[in-house]
Amino acid sequence: MMEPGTLACTAAGGLIVHVEAERCRIAPEDLRSLIFSGRPAPVTRERVRRTGSIVTSSVTIEGHAAVNHAGRAVVFRLRVGSWIVPLVSLQRVARGEAASAPLFPLIEVEFYE
Repeated sequence: MMEPGTLACTAAGGLIVHVEAERCRIAPEDLRSLIFSGRPAPVTRERVRRTGSIVTSSVTIEGHAAVNHAGRAVVFRLRVGSWIVPLVSLQRVARGEAASAPLFPLIEVEFYE
């Protein structure tokens, strides 16, 4: 069973998405685009590797966040699963009115004909 996750605001105005022991981010400009125009936003993760004295860093896209068809929730589709949060909760976190908001696991059912 998938675990719930959390959203938190960054100092720069973006979002931290914490799910399944992974911390991902949504950049501030992508977050504004998601909230105000409903455009999907990439969810990225930065990995830092240290081998001896050499430090390498890479940023990968782990999934995306998009407003659902009804316009009342945001769905996060990541490599490790899908989560949903009410749009109002995401907006409150983005504005700094709330410190965090819960992400709820989204269980998708496949229909067969």
